[in-house]
Amino acid sequence: MLTDTSKRTRSESLFKHASKLIPGGVNSPARAFGGVGGTPPFMKRGDGAYLFDVDGNRFIDYIGSWGPHLFGHRHPKILQAIEYALTIGTSFGAPTEAEAELAQLVIEMVPSIEMVRMVNSGTEATMSAIRVARGFTGRNGIVKFAGCYHGHVDSLLVAAGSAALTLGCPSSPGVPAGATADTLVLPYNDCESLLAAFQKNGDQLAAVILEPVVGNMGCVIPTPEFLALLRALCTQHGTVLIFDEVMTGFRVASGGAQQLFGVLPDMTTLGKIIGAGMPVGAYGGRAEIMNCVSPVGKVYQAGTLSGNPVAMAAGIAMLNLIRDENPYPKLETTSAMLADGFQSAAADNGVPVTINRVGSMLTVFLTSNGVRDLSSATSSDTALFSKWFHGLLNRGVYLPCSQFEAMFVSAVHTSEDIEQTILAAQAAFATLKS
Repeated sequence: MLTDTSKRTRSESLFKHASKLIPGGVNSPARAFGGVGGTPPFMKRGDGAYLFDVDGNRFIDYIGSWGPHLFGHRHPKILQAIEYALTIGTSFGAPTEAEAELAQLVIEMVPSIEMVRMVNSGTEATMSAIRVARGFTGRNGIVKFAGCYHGHVDSLLVAAGSAALTLGCPSSPGVPAGATADTLVLPYNDCESLLAAFQKNGDQLAAVILEPVVGNMGCVIPTPEFLALLRALCTQHGTVLIFDEVMTGFRVASGGAQQLFGVLPDMTTLGKIIGAGMPVGAYGGRAEIMNCVSPVGKVYQAGTLSGNPVAMAAGIAMLNLIRDENPYPKLETTSAMLADGFQSAAADNGVPVTINRVGSMLTVFLTSNGVRDLSSATSSDTALFSKWFHGLLNRGVYLPCSQFEAMFVSAVHTSEDIEQTILAAQAAFATLKS
C-alpha cells in the first residue's frame, strides 16, 4: 500500500518563512529543490531508514544525510557515544585521547593513510589537502575533473570547458580568476586527455584530485584503465594523487574506493561517515607528505573545533560498528535488489534509463546513452526526472532532489522498504508516459 505524502502544508509555510531569513530558505543549495522544483519537506526527525516531516509524513530515506548514515538514523550505539561525550564537554581547544583513537581507526582501515589530521568538513579536508600537496611539491598546478565536486574551495569551483585541456574559469561570483588560474579541468574517464595534460604540464602539477567514484554528477564509475593511468602518471611526475573519498570513504568498502579498486592514492580526504552525521572531516596520506603540516612542517592549517569530543565519539562508534558488523554484504544485496527493481520498473513503462551503482551508491539517469562522464550525464532528461522524483516523493520515497546526485542505501533498509520503493517507482514511471 503506497502512502500519500503529497500534503505538506506546514513545510510550505516554514519554507516561506525561512526564505525571508536565509538565502533561498536553506543553508545548503542542494536542499532547495532547485533541480526539481516545488517545496522541500521540512524534516522533524529520523529513525532507522525513515524520515518524518513536520506534516507527519513518513519517507523511506535514500539520502541518509548525503551518505553518512550507513546504519540509518539514530543508531543506539552512536547515540550512546554522543550522549556520553556531551556529559564531559563539547569542545576544549586542547588534545583529547579520543582524537588519537579515531585517527588510529582511520589509519587501520584506509590502506593508503599513514597519518591523518581531523578537520570539520569535507570542504576543509580538500582545501587543506590541496595546500599540503602544493607545499610538499613546491608546485602550483592542480588537475580536477569535470563533474567532480570537492566542496566550495575557490581553486576547485571551476566550470569545465568542452576542450580537454581548457584552463578553468571560476563558476561562482566572488571567486577571483587568479584563484583558478592554476586549475586544469579534464573530462572524467578520458585517458587520452589525461596523458596529454601530463605530457604538456607534468612538471608543474602539484596534485590531481578526483572522486574515485563520482557522486556529484550522479554516480559515475571510473574505468580500470583510467585509474591505473592516473596512478602511473602521478608516480612518474612526482604529482600527489588525491582521492576525495568524502562520499566513498567507508561507504563503498571499509577501506573506501581505494580498497575496492586496489589503487592507492598519496592523499585521501574523508568526511561524513567518520562523524556519523556530525560535522567532521579529515585528510591523510603518506607520512612524508603529512609531516609537511604545521606544527611539524611549514604548511599551516588549524581549526579550533577540529577533533572536538562529540564528533570524535560519534566517529569512533561508527567505525567500530563498521569493523564489528561488516554491513557490506547486506548492503550489496539490498542495493542490487533496488537497482534491478528500478531497471525493471522503467522497462515495464518504456522509460529509457541508465543505472550506475557501486555498492550502496547509485543513480537512475533518465537517459539510454550510458553515463561515464559529465557530458553523458547531462544527456539525461532533467524535466522527466523532476516529474519522476515528485512521483516518488508523493508516494513516500525521499530521493536526492537532483538528477546529478547519488542516492544511498543503508544497512537498515529492509526488503519490505525496497519492495515499497519499487512499487512507488513503478507508479511514478507510469505517469511519465502521459
